[in-house]
Amino acid sequence: MHESVLDAIGATPLIRLRRVTEGLAPRVYVKAEWQNAGGSVKDRAALWMVRAAERSGALRPGGVIVEGTSGNTGIGLALVGGYLGYRTVIVIPDTTAVEKVATLRAYGAEVVPTPAGLAREDPRHVMNLAARLAGEIPGGWLADQYDNPANPQAHRDTTAPEIWEQTGGAVTCFVAGIGTGGTLSGTGTALKEKGPVRVVGVDPMTSAYGGGDGSPYYVEAIGHYRHPDTVEDPWPANWDRAVADEVVRVDDRTTMLTARRLAREEGLLLGGSSATAVAAALRVARDLGPDDVVVVVAPDSGRAYLSKYFDDGWLRRLGFLTEPGPDAPSPLVDELSIAPLPVVRASWTVGRARTELGASSAPAPVARDREGPPAPSEILGAVTAADLDGRPEDTPVRDLARPAPPSVGAGESLPSARGTLGDAAAAWVIRDGRVVGLVTRDVLAPAG
Repeated sequence: MHESVLDAIGATPLIRLRRVTEGLAPRVYVKAEWQNAGGSVKDRAALWMVRAAERSGALRPGGVIVEGTSGNTGIGLALVGGYLGYRTVIVIPDTTAVEKVATLRAYGAEVVPTPAGLAREDPRHVMNLAARLAGEIPGGWLADQYDNPANPQAHRDTTAPEIWEQTGGAVTCFVAGIGTGGTLSGTGTALKEKGPVRVVGVDPMTSAYGGGDGSPYYVEAIGHYRHPDTVEDPWPANWDRAVADEVVRVDDRTTMLTARRLAREEGLLLGGSSATAVAAALRVARDLGPDDVVVVVAPDSGRAYLSKYFDDGWLRRLGFLTEPGPDAPSPLVDELSIAPLPVVRASWTVGRARTELGASSAPAPVARDREGPPAPSEILGAVTAADLDGRPEDTPVRDLARPAPPSVGAGESLPSARGTLGDAAAAWVIRDGRVVGLVTRDVLAPAG
């Protein structure tokens, strides 16, 4: 029996994985953080941050809680704030799952969307906008989950002791994703104080935390995106890099497929960051023995991402699901002849772009300055060799970019791709969330 909803935060169970761990020696458990009152691990930090602000006087009666978040921390703050009588204003990137946005509004939060993928110095950046609103709103208090010490403290006080007690002190490996760093740093520090526990941080493949280039990835609530135009890129004070013994990087496709396996084989409908962490835990467990006990944090439920990771259409459009199925019978776009596609970088001049494109008539993406195939969100437009004719050599090629052609997913059926193509002569192909090639109308045409 709980005297309030706040008492239903914490004390989440450990659930052993059985089928996806077949052939692995150690026991692997997920910490079921979706069973917190607000549905995620962030409820712990939200409660601790609000209570600490009340004690310090930073948040006073009638005050307003403000935060920038991908959703879960905002939901936790809206739950806690609503119960305690505070108004809550939450700034979110416009890529946040619609289920999270609906949940925030259901709890009474005022939602302020802002574009995702901005340079850190842009005033519209989620953290900058939240800080500005906190300063402008009378009684505003910025929760500041990335730098607020009450965030990791919540996990020192609750998550770590729970894991230690639940495993009878047998835990030997703790695995958690890196977002604000609070869960991993707080829990990892406290567990290491109790015994020789190996701490593993988990990061999306392209995230900057684990050594990636900071380019976009498709998992919410984890990792660190870095815009190429960012000058100062401060990392969260709550991410104590010394706590993690290693950082394991997981690509988006593995995350998506792991999420689906967990739902279908373990009966666990988990979010993307949970699936990323489990995928890393399974990889780590290969090198461990039968006396090891692995505990991996599953931050939230997949119910918040039904429109993304569990939607076949979404996965096919982004090229993460490329097997035939009832929704996309063979042949698929991925089975066609996909022409390689040169990429023009936004900082290039016409002279360099002309050299790279040669006589190509294909519309090449004009993308932000990174190596490798670009994510659609980092494409500024398209350019062909003909667009460069007669232009001075030193003209910035980004000034010549015209609207991009349509894109089709590698996993889409041909009828679906033809519908997307419309009247266009060609379409870019997306595989694993990156533009990798081009198909023409002739190639997509029905046989006969």
